[in-house]
Amino acid sequence: METEIMNYELRLYIAGKTAKSVSALANLKKYCEEHLKGHYRLEIIDVYQQADIAKKEQLVALPMLLKKQPLPEKRMIGDLSDTNKVLTTLNLIK
Repeated sequence: METEIMNYELRLYIAGKTAKSVSALANLKKYCEEHLKGHYRLEIIDVYQQADIAKKEQLVALPMLLKKQPLPEKRMIGDLSDTNKVLTTLNLIK
């Protein structure tokens, strides 16, 4: 029996075009297309362009992935290159 995929709301906070930010974005897009195709919304927020958001969201390190939905919210920092860690954070594997 196949598990129904929920709709995901994701935010990726990046700091310009740094190597880690570019890598995190590429990795996240790959995971989303492979595991959540048609079931996710991804918002990319560059804190260099929207500095007030970093303070409001209390960001301490970048890049940072925030999974808003489905609950519970989860955060992950880094370039998102650890596939198992990302998929576990997104609750796609246990």
